[in-house]
Amino acid sequence: MMKERPPRPRALLFDWDNTLVDSWETIHEALVVTFTAMGQTPWTLQETKLRVAKSLRDSFPVLFGARWNEAQKLYLDAFTAIHLERLKAVEGAGEMLATLAGSDFYLGVVSNKTGAVLRREAEHLAWTPHFKRLVGAGDARLDKPHAAPVLLALEGSGIACAETWYVGDTALDMECARNAGCRGVLLGARALEEESFARFPPDLHIADCAELARLVRGL
Repeated sequence: MMKERPPRPRALLFDWDNTLVDSWETIHEALVVTFTAMGQTPWTLQETKLRVAKSLRDSFPVLFGARWNEAQKLYLDAFTAIHLERLKAVEGAGEMLATLAGSDFYLGVVSNKTGAVLRREAEHLAWTPHFKRLVGAGDARLDKPHAAPVLLALEGSGIACAETWYVGDTALDMECARNAGCRGVLLGARALEEESFARFPPDLHIADCAELARLVRGL
């Protein structure tokens, strides 16, 4: 979806899970362990894909009430036990990042994955050198969709939010882009008919990583 040719960005910030890496099955398995241990009925994989977007500190108090810290530990223990061995890049993501970094774009990550876990995964994929800043949940005073993690990712760069694209796969990512004043870019084949996109439609909808790299380099 492109109504008009956008201006060339100076910075591109990316969501992590299911934008750059495929992690649905790992997230789901850790949630099943958590729900079961907390005496709740686990979600299906489809429910996980529809419901997971916010950080643990924003979503778990709603799901688990006063026991949310206990649930968070259960989830993180289950997730970190398996995440690196199962971690895989979205098709074309590594090549796209190398291309954009080599073209002197400022690249960063703004994720609702816990910051230490995010940086461990980036190191495992040997992607850390591509990024100026990797911001995860808990690193800024508030998590996505608040603008705070975007501002932290750009801090010291001299680049304005208006010169930045925020690339993600959910309506929450598009909400974050709007809150920060960035251009919101939806990456992947997610259907725009979902109700959540009626409130926070993307400025651009791009099919895959290769198309995004071609578009940005051609501007």
